[in-house]
Amino acid sequence: MQTQVRKKAGKNVSRKRLQKIIMKKHNVSFARYLSWRFKRLETTWRKPKGNDSKMRLQRKGYPPIVKVGYKNDKRIRGLHPSGLIPVVVSNPKDMEGLAPEVHIIYISSNVGLRKRVELEGMARKMGFRVANGGEYGL
Repeated sequence: MQTQVRKKAGKNVSRKRLQKIIMKKHNVSFARYLSWRFKRLETTWRKPKGNDSKMRLQRKGYPPIVKVGYKNDKRIRGLHPSGLIPVVVSNPKDMEGLAPEVHIIYISSNVGLRKRVELEGMARKMGFRVANGGEYGL
């Protein structure tokens, strides 16, 4: 399982090194044009297409638009901030074949409380970190 992280991260890249790279990654939020002015517009990204759109023309004072240059490092794409590979688990069988030093577990949102408590206990006993092991009744 350690080889999965090595393949994803490249040769001889430790988890501590990955965490440093993750901390430096781009955290740009792309806002929909004029969503800051009108409450009826959501902030979710929509490409500005107007002929005279200042944002499309990338004028000073307007938010950045989505471009390929904002893509993050290939080694850290899809990794959890801890440097581990996230895996969604919805039953105990899903944890088979995973390694605690490589994977971090998310318990699926459509799992009930009783099964969630069971899954979290099992995961912690096996040495996994549970990313969404929260406070509600656990």
